[in-house]
Amino acid sequence: MWLSRLTILAFVVVCAGGSTGWGQAYGQPDRDQPGDEMIQAYLAREAQRIHETFAQDITSKDEWETLRPRYRREYLHMLGLWPMPEKTPLRATVTGTLEGDGYAVDMLHYQSIPGLYVTGNLWRPAKVEPGQRLPAVLYVCGHSFCGRDGNKTAYQSHGLWFARHGYVCLVLDTLQLGEIAAIHHGTYREGRWWWHSRGYTPAGVECLNGMRGIDYLIGRPDVDPERIAVTGISGGGAATFWIAAADERVKVAVPVSGMADLPSYVSNRVINGHCDCMFLYNTYQWPWTRIAALIAPRAMLFTNSDQDSIFPMDANQRVINRLERVYSLYGASDFVDSFVSIGDHAYRRDIRQAAYRFINMHLKNDPRVVEDSEVDIPTGPRDHREYSIDRTKLRVFPTDADLPKDELNTTIDRRFVPMAQVEPPERGAFEGWKNSILAELRDVTFRHFSEPIPPAEVLEQDGAQQWWLSSEADIRVRLRSLTKPASQDRSARILLVVEDADPNETLDWLDRVRESNDAVYVLAPRGVGETRWTQKNPPNYVERSHVLLGRTVDDGRIRDVIAVARYLRGKHDGAVPVHICGRRGAAILAAYAALWDARISGVTVVDPPASHMETGAPQLLNVLRVCDIPDVFGMLAPRPLTIHGQTADWEKVAQIYSAADARDNLQFRAAAQ
Repeated sequence: MWLSRLTILAFVVVCAGGSTGWGQAYGQPDRDQPGDEMIQAYLAREAQRIHETFAQDITSKDEWETLRPRYRREYLHMLGLWPMPEKTPLRATVTGTLEGDGYAVDMLHYQSIPGLYVTGNLWRPAKVEPGQRLPAVLYVCGHSFCGRDGNKTAYQSHGLWFARHGYVCLVLDTLQLGEIAAIHHGTYREGRWWWHSRGYTPAGVECLNGMRGIDYLIGRPDVDPERIAVTGISGGGAATFWIAAADERVKVAVPVSGMADLPSYVSNRVINGHCDCMFLYNTYQWPWTRIAALIAPRAMLFTNSDQDSIFPMDANQRVINRLERVYSLYGASDFVDSFVSIGDHAYRRDIRQAAYRFINMHLKNDPRVVEDSEVDIPTGPRDHREYSIDRTKLRVFPTDADLPKDELNTTIDRRFVPMAQVEPPERGAFEGWKNSILAELRDVTFRHFSEPIPPAEVLEQDGAQQWWLSSEADIRVRLRSLTKPASQDRSARILLVVEDADPNETLDWLDRVRESNDAVYVLAPRGVGETRWTQKNPPNYVERSHVLLGRTVDDGRIRDVIAVARYLRGKHDGAVPVHICGRRGAAILAAYAALWDARISGVTVVDPPASHMETGAPQLLNVLRVCDIPDVFGMLAPRPLTIHGQTADWEKVAQIYSAADARDNLQFRAAAQ
């Protein structure tokens, strides 16, 4: 072990500072809206609960090895890579070569899937003996803004160093900052909330592009397939984890400033400093260090800086301490190490020396101190850097006219994770069809739902017509009655109205769906009305934090509806059926609540969106990998369902109700005005 003195000092500070409650926050918590403290307490509690489950990973080596195949499948699923895409031909193409002092660099592109172009620079020694096989490094880039040249050109000094020291080094552009610029910030700032429902994260693209880069490297006659390393900083540090955890051909991983943990990302709001490429969607509610632990017992140098605000030291120490426990199960503690540099989020001489030396040790059996790490380092201020090689000379596509017309990079978020294509059931096969879909939804969308969800509990009653209820720990929701108490006892049914999150939405439509003898209650689920929280775009803290805990805001609202429906059923002694309704996005919440609570007697939806891809539709993690809104409506059969809206969108619902012999219970009405 070669821990720096600073690393040891940091360990002492963390131990003295207490448990995960101590930490480096990223800015002040929001306090502008009445629901801020509530939702932040909820997120922090759930983050800590999941974080503590890591104990099950270090019981024994045998247990870890038994779990590893399941973990790998779950991991790939959370990246949008399960099942793995077919390994199609790479179509690797060199568009130019530049030769220099001790090196040659090829301008290269390949297609990780047809139409998804990956641009990179392949650095190699100027001279290689015939038949010689060299160690190789996959260098994955961080967030350097080099425009049309691609961010690979900012890291040319690393390619130069490796090539001059006997390595083949492939430096890859990222999806967003490469020569064909796409999007990393879909939920951070672009409002592409359907990414959550599609299960799409650009982290999955970066992982696949890196794995296909390894395919290219090991297919070269000058590369030793048994000596492959991956490294990079920031976004490249995160990508180092994605790739090394997914691909066991990686023998050495050196992530630089690439990982924190859930208490840091969520409780201390460090997520706000990161774009979407830094995260998978935590469907299976993993403690974050488990991702890195999949690399064990292969060699890893966990590298960071002591003043890095987006990879703070408290998280750094928790992660490395846990990794050391996993490596110790293999008797391989000397294969994992931590290196901490003094400074902020950047490369410095000691970081480069440590990374190069660690890779040399494990791929070339050379432990000598690296003395020449500072050759060809870019100079000058960040916005006017000077490089050894003119960045434009390292372009793979020299002019805009050379860019491929068939590229899918700019639309890959709509293609990368396939949407489910659910066929309606045959007559007589409805129950099996429904149960299969429900089982998959339970596994990848509503995994965190308790079974059964308990009734909401009264926290406070405000007169005879309004209540504060608790639907789960730390969550308060508002319920009000629109029916006088004396009339409630004579009601034929309870009509539970779900309020929409749109603050401009009114209940003017309610008179079209209520019946004269209804006991009408209106529920404002979490984040609506008096429990609304601060929303800033970017960074969309609340919504993005939820997916790191394996859920979304909207499935929390569905839970609220179920809990309140069960409370109302008990309030009326179970003698009065509960019917639920909603308009637009709230209509979909009502439908899902009925799907998971078979005792809800029926559903009325008004102007519902026809797909989770539509603006304003609720977003549920991975749901479009399983089914879409028409399938959910259909699964409500044989219970009564009334749809107010465009009937052309709902033919599939009619087919499903017919297959369930319940077509008479499906009603269509004109759209409400």
